[in-house]
Order: sequence, then C-alpha cells, then structure tokens
Amino acid sequence: MNPFEKIFNYQIISRLEESGTIAITSHELTWLKTVLAHPEAKHAFSDETLTKLNGILEQVEPYDLTGSFVEKAKSQEKQIYHPLLRKFRGILVRKQGMHITYQNRNGKTHLEQRGFPYKLEYSMVKREWYLLWYHFRIKSFMSTRLQHVFSVREHPVSSQVAEETIAIIEASLEMRKEQAVIEVLPAYNQELTRILYAFSCFEKEVEYLDQADTYRIKLFYLEDDREYILSKIRFLGTRIRVIKGKKLQLRMYESAQKALMRYGISMHRPEQSE
Repeated sequence: MNPFEKIFNYQIISRLEESGTIAITSHELTWLKTVLAHPEAKHAFSDETLTKLNGILEQVEPYDLTGSFVEKAKSQEKQIYHPLLRKFRGILVRKQGMHITYQNRNGKTHLEQRGFPYKLEYSMVKREWYLLWYHFRIKSFMSTRLQHVFSVREHPVSSQVAEETIAIIEASLEMRKEQAVIEVLPAYNQELTRILYAFSCFEKEVEYLDQADTYRIKLFYLEDDREYILSKIRFLGTRIRVIKGKKLQLRMYESAQKALMRYGISMHRPEQSE
C-alpha cells in the first residue's frame, strides 16, 4: 500500500469515527448471524432489536458449526445469560436506585431492600453473574449472585445521591485492591503474549529488565479475584513465579506443600517478600 492510499484510508476511518459509524467486516456479520441463532439470543435482545438485526442480516449466511467442530466432554454449564441482566442494565445506564428481593448465602430471603446498583460482573471461575450494589439500610457494599435475585424494580434517586453513593462504593473498592509482581522466566520470554493473555482481564504494568532479560508483570486486582489469579498462576506453571505479593506466595506455598505431602515429602517455608 502506497503512502497516498494510507492517508486516504486514515481520513475515511477518522470521519467514520467522528460520525459514530462503525465499519463491520463480513466475518463479523457472519458471526453475529450465528450468535443470533443461539436459543439465548431471544433473552439477550428485545423483540424489536432482534427483528431489526435479523432483517439487516437476512442475506448473510451463518457459520455451519455442526460438522467442523466437535465439543469435548465438560461439566454442566450454567446459564450464560440471566433474565434480569437487561433490566439491571437499564437501571445502571440511568444511574437510578432499586428495590431488590434477594437471598443471602445463609438462605434467608430479604424482601424489597432499597439499594443502588453499581456494576454487573461475570465470574470466570464460578461462571455466573454477580451484582455489585450498595445497601442503603445497612450502609454496606454488597456482592450478590444474580441467581439469588428474585425480583428488582427501579427506584428513582437524585443525581446528587447517585454521585455520593458511587463515591462511597469506589472508596470501598479502593480499600480492597491488592497488587502483585509476577516474573517471567527468561527461557519463556517468547511466550509473553500467552502469559499476558492469561491476565488480560486485570489492570497491569509490564516492565522489561534489560540486563537480566526478564519481564515483570505488576498486577492490580480485588481480593475477590485472588483465587482466579492463583488458578492462572498454576496453569502457567514453571513459566512464571510470584516475586511480590505475600498472600499469593503463601497460597502457592500451601498448594505445593499439600501436593508434596501426598508423596511423603516435606518442604521448608520460604521467606516472604512484599
């Protein structure tokens, strides 16, 4: 491609971005048509949106996944899409409060509790949706499984109340933040992309030490995500090691100790660094 074509293409892309237009490839259209054929699509989209998308994609052929892909045996998968997701999304966009009926971890049902929804999160470990919200009566930040939510209805709040509540929630989340430094062994530098992908859903900083030819990944995460990070560290095995992060180091030590004890081998407790 010559420089004039590059300039022309850049101008077109810039104008499309300014107008809010998104260019979609034929492959993306085909994948969208395939996704809309999934039974859960009717729950993820409103009838009007679903009809409009199907009309746009009328001439597009979906991928045939019947003969080309073989699905291996796996554990029973929980519902990916929850019926209340769309309702919560609308309340979140409008920054409004809610009255929620839910069940706590002890099985007790709480009726019509007044709260403020902050965020919807999908746990990759437990494979289910969680609602992060603020409970006005007990003045506490809550995390509730969507499968334990029975009903929700919108409750209007002023913009001032919304901003103050969001500030309280963000301050609470800031206190629960943790960080760790993970070092990539030089022999596996070529697998850096794969290693970074394992931690792609977390905020991170990557540093390269020229003299040691070593990459160090500084991770920032919430304490609730610690077990998920540990599962990724175990998966990557000898490619990495945790050099900072006392809680992660202790958990890795405990796991290794339990594994060795099965074979009658003991190990010394390592010195911890922070």
